[in-house]
Amino acid sequence: MSAPADPRLILRDDELDSGLELILLAEAGVWAAVDAALEAEGNGLGRSHWRAALLLRRRPSVGVQELARLTGLSKQAASRTLSDLEKAGLAHKTAGELDARRRLTELTAEGAAFEARVSERLRALVAKAYRTGGLDGVAGTRRILSALAGPRVSIGIRRSEAA
Repeated sequence: MSAPADPRLILRDDELDSGLELILLAEAGVWAAVDAALEAEGNGLGRSHWRAALLLRRRPSVGVQELARLTGLSKQAASRTLSDLEKAGLAHKTAGELDARRRLTELTAEGAAFEARVSERLRALVAKAYRTGGLDGVAGTRRILSALAGPRVSIGIRRSEAA
């Protein structure tokens, strides 16, 4: 009987490169699903609009700076994305409670419906992947993705939600 594999072997360059390749291929699969859903919407909105809508649903009242930090968009691109959603009737801006100059954005009912339609395809994709990985793989996957996301995970989450 052979000895169990050393868990440190997963940190070899070829294993790390394999992980990077899988991340890139998974990203391509996710964006293909998003692009197909956005094309079906026919409203001319793109990936950044869906990402913003998803984040606004998950983290209500995200502002331009938070959206920029979460997505890697520039502040100008994040502002333009939120303005596009507002012009399309999918979001509305309100003044911040502590600082009226800080404009917070929330989804309208139409915006929530848009996000749900696009995300429905992705939920099915993620559910299939989770089923393939098994119940014990889901928690590990979430820990790995959270570690890759880094500090972005806590941006825009209220203290009561993070606890």
